[in-house]
Amino acid sequence: MAAPKSTAPNSADKPLLLVDGSSYLFRAFYALPDLKTSDGLHTGAVRGVIAMLRKLAKDYQGSPIAVVFDARGKTFRDEIYPEYKANREAMPDVLGEQIPYIHDIIRAMGLPLLIVPEVEADDVIGTLATQATRERRETVISTSDKDMAQLVSEHVTLVDTMSGKTLDRQGVIEKFGVPPESIVDLLALTGDSIDNIPGVPKVGVKTAAKWLNEFGTLEGVIAAADRIGGKVGENLRACLDQLPVSKELTRIRCDVPLDVHILDLCPEPEDREALRRLFERLEFKPWLEELGPDADGERAPAPAPAEREIEIVTDRDALESWLERLERAELIALGTATSTSAYMDGRLTGFAFAAEPGHAAYVPVAHEDPAAPPQLPQGEVLERLKPLLEDPTRPKLGHDLKHHRNVLRRYGIELAGIRHDTMLESYVLNSVDGRHDLDDLAKRHLGAATLRYEDVAGKGAKQIDFDRVPVAQAAEYAGQNVELIHRVHRVLWPRLEGVPRLCSVYRDIELPLLEVLSRMETNGALVDGKLLTELSRELAERMEALRQRACEAAGVDFNLDSPKQLQEVLFDRLSLPVLKKTPTGQPSTAEEVLQDLARDYELPRLVIDYRVLAKLKSTYTDKLPAQINGETGRIHTCYHQAVAATGRLSSSDPNLQNIPIRRAEGRRIRQAFIAPPGRRILAADYSQIELRIMAHLSGDRGLRAAFEQNLDIHRATAAEVFGTTLSGVSEDQRRSAKAINFGLIYGMSAFGLGRQLGISRTLAQEYIDRYFERYPGVRDYMEATRALAREQGYVETVFGRRLYLPEINARQPPRRQAAERAAINAPMQGTAADIIKRAMIDVDGWLREAGLDAMLIMQVHDELVFEVGERDVDALRDGVRERMQRAADLSVPLLVEVGVGLNWDEAH
Repeated sequence: MAAPKSTAPNSADKPLLLVDGSSYLFRAFYALPDLKTSDGLHTGAVRGVIAMLRKLAKDYQGSPIAVVFDARGKTFRDEIYPEYKANREAMPDVLGEQIPYIHDIIRAMGLPLLIVPEVEADDVIGTLATQATRERRETVISTSDKDMAQLVSEHVTLVDTMSGKTLDRQGVIEKFGVPPESIVDLLALTGDSIDNIPGVPKVGVKTAAKWLNEFGTLEGVIAAADRIGGKVGENLRACLDQLPVSKELTRIRCDVPLDVHILDLCPEPEDREALRRLFERLEFKPWLEELGPDADGERAPAPAPAEREIEIVTDRDALESWLERLERAELIALGTATSTSAYMDGRLTGFAFAAEPGHAAYVPVAHEDPAAPPQLPQGEVLERLKPLLEDPTRPKLGHDLKHHRNVLRRYGIELAGIRHDTMLESYVLNSVDGRHDLDDLAKRHLGAATLRYEDVAGKGAKQIDFDRVPVAQAAEYAGQNVELIHRVHRVLWPRLEGVPRLCSVYRDIELPLLEVLSRMETNGALVDGKLLTELSRELAERMEALRQRACEAAGVDFNLDSPKQLQEVLFDRLSLPVLKKTPTGQPSTAEEVLQDLARDYELPRLVIDYRVLAKLKSTYTDKLPAQINGETGRIHTCYHQAVAATGRLSSSDPNLQNIPIRRAEGRRIRQAFIAPPGRRILAADYSQIELRIMAHLSGDRGLRAAFEQNLDIHRATAAEVFGTTLSGVSEDQRRSAKAINFGLIYGMSAFGLGRQLGISRTLAQEYIDRYFERYPGVRDYMEATRALAREQGYVETVFGRRLYLPEINARQPPRRQAAERAAINAPMQGTAADIIKRAMIDVDGWLREAGLDAMLIMQVHDELVFEVGERDVDALRDGVRERMQRAADLSVPLLVEVGVGLNWDEAH
């Protein structure tokens, strides 16, 4: 650690501010939304930490501020207790990548930044606070960590910048029931699940405070252990040997050797140019504007757009001239403008075209702009454009052409001749290289600043429909876009052509799938809104019954939807054990915590059941009826090709991918997806496709043999792992084998497997080791895949789709390990995505040629859902199964299960 240079003595009448940077970091990350720059850099934690620091500086103007972060690596506590913090999950990659920016901004702000090797931030802060107390210097510690309460004294107070709450000696007593000098003893008794510090099971803050107030100290409690009755007394006596260790772990050291003194904690002059560069990179525009002009007295100009001419077409001669130009074009860039972004509801407002870079046209047809020249009639423009747009020999280019194709379908035009889509070009080239919207592509590949939708239509509540945007502004926006599409395509397409396998994914999978998805989206799914409304009513009644039972179990009326009230009931009123804490140090009421508690207590189980019903009601039964299209009577979701890194499709408005089916209530939601009279719903689902892909990729003889013999793969795995016969496998053993099979695909650790199965980490590791002994090909495949990923920086699916792994060689183990897990999973999940996409393309072409009374209406993970006339059910069943099973030539057979019913649930 380099000591900051002292430039001036600290002002004696201003308190010293010591900031727990690590507390800030996690508080900001989990409290703020997932903010990103236009090129995909995560910035939420950076913005949150710096905002809190700026607020602190404003609240304590003139006070010196030092920011302290934990150092990476082990500390003296690990020597005392090797399991210290052993159960902490790895820091998320999206947080880790933001830490260097936070440190750089703090330094540029001129604030001392302290990171002491092998010492935790708490101990650095404790030592500095002790120095200040010896000199009778008022000190404010900014943190949300309850452990810091032990440092509160006559001269030391705590402040939580996010909540604004302060904590002095009396505040500590009111919050914890004991004074600051007893906090260490209290923490030893309660333990800390986040840091894996053992306490006394089922002892919370209230019980610990009661004991300490009665017996004085932890040593007094230990001496009186035989006098404490009940289950908690038994638990206490079982932990007596461990309590002194827990106390030592929770005690903040206040004598850490430091090469800096509080008198050295003076601010340096602010490095405004460094801040400017950082704020520009992170796109913190308001803070950038606060900095004012740069060193030359000027604000940094935005990149100038390329020269372009945009013609507003409002007469027939101009329209005919552009039609002639487009008919001669090698590639027609096009886009539609609609009043809103919803493809089934937005009113067609205009067309944009470009035949080459530099020139574009906008044809307004429905703008409410009295100041503009008269617009051509919408019907006339559609009639003149229809032959060109439906001509498959006239190559078309666009960005997210699926959306524009859907809009045109509503107006009787079947867009044909789609050759390129810049969104899909970008996505296939590198799915994780930022976002794939046109504004970001223009900035990333052309260095071009763009006029964004919000610039012409406004933001939030003040945003207007696009048909109310003045024609001149609409033309500038829409014309810019089609012109940029040409320019972006000229950058991306040569790069794609240079990688033949990637080019094949783009040309043979993603582009043809665009039209399949377009047809599927506009087909929509018929939904029984009355059934969903009735289900909402039933769910509300059941939720109320659960609420009453929960309040009876708690002995008090409380709001089950309030995490704070639930926390108070579970851990303060009922003194249930604290298994995990939030980043702010509060007892967690997260789902996994409640699941663990529900094994022994009634109330957590009631809360879980309540939450499940509440989510079903709010997410599905309340919302789906409102999303039924008024004209078609169907729900029309939007499928996204360029979102999931591995190639899987996602959906929104509504999201049909996550309707739960394990509970009866979830299956009833699927019952609302119905077939019209005289028709049926047919669902075709790949069976265990990712495990079959693992067998193919690894070449493991055992796995391949199980699939070739059509065995129950989970039972077969259980027989291998537990050394028994297929018939001798118990249901618990099969359940464990299923968790292993799927867990390894997703990189699950022994800790995760143990948690899922409710067994120790040691036993879970034994299961994993036995699995690899029986299936050595899987282990060899995983090791080889990690090595290849480290060497080339990416992995591939069977068909050549790539997932780039920028963190695969990161020096920080958590980031590197997360990339290694992705390297193993992506080839399987991505290959499964490619297979079902290939099947969709094949099935769609067959349906259009065969003339069957059937249509594809949904895709959900590994499942295709169709609506079919009764007479064609058998033909569709056979044809779909055949085409889905031949969508890939693997070394193990693909198995497709097909069901038919009057609704989606019956088809399973």
